Amino acid sequence: MPDSSVSQRPPLAPPPHLAPVPPAYVVDGMPVHPALPYAALPGARPLELDLYRPLGDDAAPVIAFLHGGGWRVGSRRLVGTAATADLVRPFLEAGLAVAAVDYRLSGEATWPAQRDDVSTAIAWLRGRAGELGLDPTRVGVWGESAGAHLAATAGLLGTGSAAVSAVVGWYPPTDLAAIPPVLGTDPDATDSREALLIGGSLTARPDLARDASPVTHVRAGAPPYLLLHGEADTFVPCDQSRRLAAALGEVGAEVELHTYPGAEHMWLGGPEVAQDAVQRTLAFFSRHLADGAAQVDLRS
Repeated sequence: MPDSSVSQRPPLAPPPHLAPVPPAYVVDGMPVHPALPYAALPGARPLELDLYRPLGDDAAPVIAFLHGGGWRVGSRRLVGTAATADLVRPFLEAGLAVAAVDYRLSGEATWPAQRDDVSTAIAWLRGRAGELGLDPTRVGVWGESAGAHLAATAGLLGTGSAAVSAVVGWYPPTDLAAIPPVLGTDPDATDSREALLIGGSLTARPDLARDASPVTHVRAGAPPYLLLHGEADTFVPCDQSRRLAAALGEVGAEVELHTYPGAEHMWLGGPEVAQDAVQRTLAFFSRHLADGAAQVDLRS
């Protein structure tokens, strides 16, 4: 006899990333959608983002922000040593939304999981743009350190719903195999940040090291890039930004590189440098995501 209890079970709720978006909270005058799930992966924690929106009803351009932490630690709630909520305020005042995105860390999954998470987040923001008050044709990506590496990759590999119109990278790793010679570290190490990302040493997994390096994927027609780096960076050599800028320039892509003499990683010890970096980033996105600027072709 059929089990009548089966037909009486309530319907399953949709996965969190497909559920309706709850209303925003207003925190210190900023509309915020906290902890929005953008993907559900079997056996893994929910992947979430925090969306900060400008006031008003107009569809806003949106910047996906990716945190640093050597792909090993970090949170969408921090930009270096500053709270993300504090840093995004001038962007909101300029009419730009910011989505601070978490992605799988290297202790949870190795490359290319992080790349795929970023692509999924960008596509989710675009797919839910109507509910969120966003303009799906004006999407930028910005990251610091490991997040800048992922932002640079997203700009080069993102197509269709995962494409972006502009990229900003603060002190990004861009050529993994070129980091040890500059820092004097061991390319055979299996416990370096880069090795933990690709699941083995740089020498043991050269193909993955190349695939995880943005310089490998440079192409003509890439979106505009702004790269900012401290010349005294002892964690990610300034040479890494120079390499990517040179490669982009060689194929005719639009790229701006600005380096700061004496500045360390995360702009440590240089509050004036941090302020300048924010202003340059804001000006760049305001220009490239403004109404009438080049927009993403969602058909490609």
